[in-house]
Amino acid sequence: MNAPISLAEYNQIIKELTEIESELQRNIDTTLWISDPHGAGKRFVSILKGRFGLVWQTAYEALPKTFPREKLEYLDRIIRKGKYITTDNYSMERQDVISSLVKIIRYKVQDVTDFDKIRGSINKDLRLIIENAILNFHVPNIVYENNVVADKVISALTRVVRQVILGRLIVLGDVFDRGDEPDKILRILMQNDMRPLVTYVWGNHDILWMGAAAGNKSLIAEALRISTRYDNLEFLNRLGIDLTKLREFALKLYPGEITGNFKAKLDISRKMEKTLAIIQFKLEEATIKKYPQLDMDARLNLDRLGEMIKKGDTGGLTDTHFPTIDPDNPGEFTPEEKEVIEDLARQFTASLQIKRLMKYLFEEGKLYHINNYIMNVHALIPSTAEGKFETLYKKKGKELFDHLENTIKQVGKYYLEGVEQEDFQLAVMFYMWCGPKSPFFGKHAMKTFERYFYKDKTTHKEKTLHWGENILKKEFMDLIQEEFGASRVVFGHTPVDISKGEKIATPDGRAINIDGGFSEAYLARGHSLIQTPYSIYAIILPTEEEIAESGHKKEPPKLMFEHIDTFDSPKKVKETFHGKELLQRRNDLLKKLKQYDKYASLHS
Repeated sequence: MNAPISLAEYNQIIKELTEIESELQRNIDTTLWISDPHGAGKRFVSILKGRFGLVWQTAYEALPKTFPREKLEYLDRIIRKGKYITTDNYSMERQDVISSLVKIIRYKVQDVTDFDKIRGSINKDLRLIIENAILNFHVPNIVYENNVVADKVISALTRVVRQVILGRLIVLGDVFDRGDEPDKILRILMQNDMRPLVTYVWGNHDILWMGAAAGNKSLIAEALRISTRYDNLEFLNRLGIDLTKLREFALKLYPGEITGNFKAKLDISRKMEKTLAIIQFKLEEATIKKYPQLDMDARLNLDRLGEMIKKGDTGGLTDTHFPTIDPDNPGEFTPEEKEVIEDLARQFTASLQIKRLMKYLFEEGKLYHINNYIMNVHALIPSTAEGKFETLYKKKGKELFDHLENTIKQVGKYYLEGVEQEDFQLAVMFYMWCGPKSPFFGKHAMKTFERYFYKDKTTHKEKTLHWGENILKKEFMDLIQEEFGASRVVFGHTPVDISKGEKIATPDGRAINIDGGFSEAYLARGHSLIQTPYSIYAIILPTEEEIAESGHKKEPPKLMFEHIDTFDSPKKVKETFHGKELLQRRNDLLKKLKQYDKYASLHS
């Protein structure tokens, strides 16, 4: 009888078991959530430097509760600036600052593994002093008595603090559209020091760009239409998209003023926006008619428009100039339209700049993610009016999510490898962007056409489906817990306006919406969510005006908090979703050890 495992494997199992046991007893990492940045690159960088309020919250938990708020805000400012400062409102002695920074680091560093991670970021010239301070060994008096040395030590400690306070950053999607710097935001998330910390959950605007890059022409037209609508022409130029043919065609079609509800501020942008809108509607209607199983007939408007034009019944339209619409065959393309979209599609799918961004999203992104005991999703889990999971493609719940994620990953694999896409899978990407049962959308229809061309604003309304009312039901949240193993769900997608008294979390705290309208096109505010081992807080981020005003006053911007939950004892890894996986692995290893020990006793 051969031994079930070798001696080397036996020793490796013991090593892994001890590591698992240590991990299970660790406090959970501090996690930070942000959602829907929508291209607001400058604002994203500004707030990221302050870790979206995490610095303040960490200092609050690490330091004695007798610390006044002014002292916390002062330390927060020192950490964000990375150096010792004095202010008109509040100052601390350098020795007190050093002591406070060391306490914050000790609060976050749980064991030797954590300490090894920060060693590389400590200033080499000050490593002995910094390590001694953190480990509570002797620190020479010159550190406290000489201001030059003290200032260098403070700067070194702030770098360590910024490194250790964040264990995980979860971005709930929608980096694209509205603002003109989505590429800047993605490059930050892709940096070597950030990438290991980031979990990226796709949003519907990400899916729009991913499907466009993969070759869906209606999504290409739509992504470019939105970019022209917000005058993001320089952004398109950075991506290597040459709009010359589109620009010339738009000027030829619309030499005069553009009417209709076109939003672009620049005249040329408005003309390109309208040109792309008509091309987009023709392309997507062709997809809807080709695949009736998508069940998206609510988006078929061109035939109705053709009838209006033929009958002269255009009084209800905001715009009556449609030079590329044949009333008898409104979905047919003109030769110039075909030439323009083929040119744009060739550029879009071949752009190396776009491919670098899409590679990150396709390879690193997820449809959903379970972090600790929390489910993260961009918008929703499709559900019915009765509070059950909605069925799509004969699947629902976790099975549906896994199927859709695999489909999106497959599209990405084909795109990155240069393999021809399956046409229906590209149609699925279109459905994921705007389909009523899509986990990225959640409304009965996207009313882009109606908002552009119909005066009657009742036709513009996009009715939200059942997610909002279902997350208020205990039975539905219990269903999520049973299906996904998560006791809470965090999502974004629909901005929460706290100025109107809206709350980020449901009354029981089990569903949390952290979309605070980050970009200027929405509320220019945004929210972040923080989970530490001891609590869950939402932070209402400052607007740009509030940041600027605090800068003039030489004060840190004031943060508003929404308390969600506090834990009686620190949450441990063993209590999380990952902890359950570790426990299963531990049990499997223990069985192997038992088999080996039994074999050894028989042959001793």
